[in-house]
Amino acid sequence: MENQDDKKLLLVSTVVPTILVVMMWLVKMIEVFFHLDFSFLGIKPLSIEGLPGIFLFHFIHGDWQHLIANTLPILVLGSALYYFYRPIANKILLILIFTTGLLTWCGARSGTHIGASGLVYGLTFFLMLSGFIRRDRKLIIISLIVIFLYGSLVWGLYPKYAIKNNISWEGHLSGFVMGIVLAIFYKNEGPQREEHVWEDDEDDDDENNDGENPYWDVPEPDKDELTVKYHFKR
Repeated sequence: MENQDDKKLLLVSTVVPTILVVMMWLVKMIEVFFHLDFSFLGIKPLSIEGLPGIFLFHFIHGDWQHLIANTLPILVLGSALYYFYRPIANKILLILIFTTGLLTWCGARSGTHIGASGLVYGLTFFLMLSGFIRRDRKLIIISLIVIFLYGSLVWGLYPKYAIKNNISWEGHLSGFVMGIVLAIFYKNEGPQREEHVWEDDEDDDDENNDGENPYWDVPEPDKDELTVKYHFKR
């Protein structure tokens, strides 16, 4: 029964990340099939024209390679978020979508910033740090797996490397910062470390004896009673 529940929960956990990815792919297919370019809806820092990009730039990608690079991480990390942090998953995802866009709009260099990389960084560093903060063995294992799979993303935070490869390191940095902030801010919400409660042995013994004194607490018999019994036997 538990296996069926786990499978159902795992399947449900993929729904929102899959919807996000499908939306990204639909946008790119519409661009290609109708010869359109939606990059004008990306973030243009500190401009009124770029404000819609705070919400929309996650769904717009420069080319298929850019889109494919973000697809698998969003599916994997998003599903992990909804499976292990389900009570706060919607909150974390929506805040990351908004704040990574807002920080990029506020502090990025001039140009047009597009792509879901900021969201990927936010999910990555939230999952990396949150398990250690909560000190739960299962969540720590997830953090270690994320570090193993996506620890190399840290290179995308270096401006020289990012600029050389035409990458928005500011979007990456926004996701990095917000992932850490949310892991700390919501450390007391969602799954917590399991606390083991040990029952007192003395209480157990009292319960097992149904209120009677345990064998080591039996009162000594009266001397007269021993004498009576002795004479009777004799």
